Amino acid sequence: MTRQKLAGRILTPQGWISGSVEFGEQVICISEEQRPAPGCYILPGFVDLHVHGGAGSDVMQGAQAVATMARMHARHGTTAMLATTMTAHTADIEKALHGIARTIETPDASAARILGVHLEGPFISHLRLGAQPALVQEASIALVQRWHQIAPIRILTLASELGAHLSLIPQLSALGIRVQLGHSAGTYEDAAAAIEAGASGFTHLFNGMTGFQHREPGIAGAALAHATYAELIPDFQHVHTGAIRAALRAIPKLYGVTDATAAAGMPDGEYDLGSQRVMKCFGCVRLVDGSSLAGSALTMDQAFRNWVALGLDVADASDRLSRFPADYLRLTDQGRVEPGCRADIVVFNQDLQLQSVYLNGRCLEQAGPPKH
Repeated sequence: MTRQKLAGRILTPQGWISGSVEFGEQVICISEEQRPAPGCYILPGFVDLHVHGGAGSDVMQGAQAVATMARMHARHGTTAMLATTMTAHTADIEKALHGIARTIETPDASAARILGVHLEGPFISHLRLGAQPALVQEASIALVQRWHQIAPIRILTLASELGAHLSLIPQLSALGIRVQLGHSAGTYEDAAAAIEAGASGFTHLFNGMTGFQHREPGIAGAALAHATYAELIPDFQHVHTGAIRAALRAIPKLYGVTDATAAAGMPDGEYDLGSQRVMKCFGCVRLVDGSSLAGSALTMDQAFRNWVALGLDVADASDRLSRFPADYLRLTDQGRVEPGCRADIVVFNQDLQLQSVYLNGRCLEQAGPPKH
């Protein structure tokens, strides 16, 4: 690949550099320059660890749907993601996993890289389903190993208070799977025990879990008290800005996810979310009966702007969508702009509008929202 160069304010793990970055498929060098840099921000591509769909397509529909949603999210700055499954019958989950595996095996140069699977169900509580269907089951190590062999499970959401789930956490961690607490009716004590056993994160913090009360801190309270990492949906619909501020003060590496559904990048209307139907209206996604929020229509470029609107500086907002989620998955070659890393780069202007996206050093022809 021919060397390319971008000039601007470059966010590196060591801080801002005003100058230029040279890259092929990987970043080659970063040069500091004395002359004023162009008025743009050069940032790491976004890493989204919780994505159900986009562009009208849902992960549970198979390989073509996964590829379609990965192309759409790439146009919004996501360069790597976890395809996220829903609670469903075993056969339907395995169909989705085979589709994800095929997409990983045949990568699309214009699509966000599929890093593996976030298995959000079915090992959750029927008391905290949210938008998940009531098809929960108890986990077993044999079942998880079987699914892990179909497609790599990088994150698994678990209600640790159920059955033998607590005892499975060390075994799941030994497989390289990050165990997250979520869709759980457990207590603070349940969560503390799970953390002691090796659970390392929380799925869409504050949503789908017992909330914080001063005498019953719940799962959310355990996150605030103990977590280093937790994911949160920064769309200002799922979580009040006051609660987001509290989490930012308490959790050092709180990071953003979209929890995007097939409705992301699409006009208002009805869409699939696994076996459920959801309605997008005025940017909000709910089950068609209106009973629950059902994922989001958020994209990572908007999540970035939302973090900044909340008061974070550009570097902190970027870290919470790139470096922190990459670190959580122990990815040392992604989520940062530095020599030797993949040339996954996003460029924003001073108004925080996305200008261009580079995947493995290749510039996407179209960035930003698709035209309808």
